[in-house]
Amino acid sequence: MKRRLSAILACVFLISALAACAGNNNGAGNKNNGTANVTQSPSAAPSDSGAGTEQPNTYGDTGGLTLPLVDKPTTITWMLSGESDPNGKLVAQEIEKRTGIKVNFQAFSNSTYQDKLRVTVASGKLPDIFHGLKPAELKQIGGQKAVVAINDYLDILPNFNRMYVEENPWVIKSYGDENGKMYAWPIYNMNRDVNHGLMARMDILKELGLEMWKDTDGFYGVLKAMKAAYPDSYPFASKTKELIFKDLAYGWGIAGDSYPAYYDEASKVWKFASIQPEHKELLDFIKKLYNEGLIDPEFLTDTPDSWTAKMTTDKSFVTWDWIGRLDLFYNQIKDVNPDFDLRYANPIGPTGNIRTLPKIDASWGITVANNANKEAALKLLDYLSSPSGAELVTIGAEGVNFTWDESGKATYPELSDLPTVDINVLNDRYGMWMEGMYLAPDRRSVYYNFTEKEQEAQDMMLSDNKFEPLDPVLNFTDQENARLAEIQTSLEKAAAEFNSKYVLNKAYGNSEWEAWVQNAAKIGVTEYIGIYNAAQERFDSSK
Repeated sequence: MKRRLSAILACVFLISALAACAGNNNGAGNKNNGTANVTQSPSAAPSDSGAGTEQPNTYGDTGGLTLPLVDKPTTITWMLSGESDPNGKLVAQEIEKRTGIKVNFQAFSNSTYQDKLRVTVASGKLPDIFHGLKPAELKQIGGQKAVVAINDYLDILPNFNRMYVEENPWVIKSYGDENGKMYAWPIYNMNRDVNHGLMARMDILKELGLEMWKDTDGFYGVLKAMKAAYPDSYPFASKTKELIFKDLAYGWGIAGDSYPAYYDEASKVWKFASIQPEHKELLDFIKKLYNEGLIDPEFLTDTPDSWTAKMTTDKSFVTWDWIGRLDLFYNQIKDVNPDFDLRYANPIGPTGNIRTLPKIDASWGITVANNANKEAALKLLDYLSSPSGAELVTIGAEGVNFTWDESGKATYPELSDLPTVDINVLNDRYGMWMEGMYLAPDRRSVYYNFTEKEQEAQDMMLSDNKFEPLDPVLNFTDQENARLAEIQTSLEKAAAEFNSKYVLNKAYGNSEWEAWVQNAAKIGVTEYIGIYNAAQERFDSSK
């Protein structure tokens, strides 16, 4: 039987890559960082952490779990990715002290992890906990009983049950197999609210007496004024190449995590973005910018280095990027131009929205091997999903490696000599923030400590609720995934070619657009979207 299972596991890695991944989730429950469900057995060792000061000898809110998690010393293996070895560091020590479970971590660098995982899975000797398999691969080996169906153990997993059954019942429909079995442990509430978007040189706007645009026409007017004042410039620059059409598509209401497929909330059907009238409007707008010299003519080919040079030498003033760039560019240029002031900007497009980042993500494939240690491993994951466990792996142990300051932020006395304490520092020093281990990050962590400019970006979008609705996360069969991958590759290639020609060639217009729509139909867009809508019907009708 073991030889047969090893062969099955080895075959998993011969499955074709699944290009048609699901979109975003439908929402998430509220995170509880309180101490309402503190439980610990009388035999548990007193806490050295200082957490849960209202109730001595506790570790805070465990979500209903009783510590320790096992009634005798237990050792499990955990394979995960990271650039440091967590063995012997604070998190590993605290896990053993609190739960009674000693974890032998098998940590591999991000660059080698997938290769190591393939060898390990093919051997049939699975670690007790690991991550990295695609959803379809997990379902396949789950069907062969190599990994556990997590929702078969809800009676011992109060946090999983609350987060993914009671508060978000769509999760198992979206990520479970055809029998409703869930093999992947999700990550909850990891994403920041705002991580990307348009940004503009506010110092240039002030110099020219301009206000931040409020809509697409205003955006166009600002670019025109910048071009007039700086004739040799191309005000709008981009480094995302053909992805700029997707980046901006949220403002036209035709984007989502399954792009170029997206869910139309008004008609309640899935559509193919690249043939929608809204996409033509987006192309027409970019074409207008191109023809008038308002967008960098190299926007479809520019390199990050060239783009950086333009954005920091008054050749371009507006771009679309990650919010960390707001401070990175300033730090790079401040000695030469201390007035340089790149700020987050309003979205453009008819909806004026940006992407909504998912609250729940099961794509990491965090899973538990079906062996004698499965219940201990499952309980450990459940503890790390609780407020107490989340604080441990993303903030630390209060009174041991951190304290709270008067403003409510964590401070690390041992790291006071460092200019910045970020998650990489915490990972290296304490074994925190290991990929595959953080399951419900504590929002008080340094990861959510924004700079003034980054906080401004959060506040701007949250105050006006400028977010596109999340698309449903659909569950495709193996056959559907294979067909979607085949069609999508051809459709995306053809769409990218057409988008480029439409914008760059002045002769392209309505007739070429109609020809593209017909060409997309020949490639298989009807079948492609039909698969999405069939999966949506199953999702809507499932209990």
